Formats: sequence, C-alpha cells, structure tokens
Amino acid sequence: MGRIKQTYLKRVAKNLMAEYPDEFGTDFDVNKKKVGELSTVKSKSIRNKIAGYLSRVMKQKSVSVD
Repeated sequence: MGRIKQTYLKRVAKNLMAEYPDEFGTDFDVNKKKVGELSTVKSKSIRNKIAGYLSRVMKQKSVSVD
C-alpha cells in the first residue's frame, strides 16, 4: 500500500498532461524541470510531488500500452 496523493496534485498533473501531452515522460528529473517551467507552482516540495505523480502515471501508461 502506498501513500494517497492529494487531489490538488492530481488536478494540476492532469491539467498539465492535457495541455502539454508530449512534454512529460517516465524520467522524474525531466518532469521536475518541465513542471517548474510550465506551471505556477512555487513550492519545491509540491513541484516534486507533481513530477513524481506524472512519472508514475506515464510509467503506468507505457506498461498498459505495451
């Protein structure tokens, strides 16, 4: 069992994926930079949580497609 992400984090991540579908991948560090560039999140910890959630979702999508 893992931790449950906050609704705010999921909402921001889903909006970013909808607006910029080709910008994000499975690499956390790349996603972290992109979230910093493309969003207005000022907190480093929130940015990292959003990037981690995006990485996880993208990994799940790549596994389900294969």
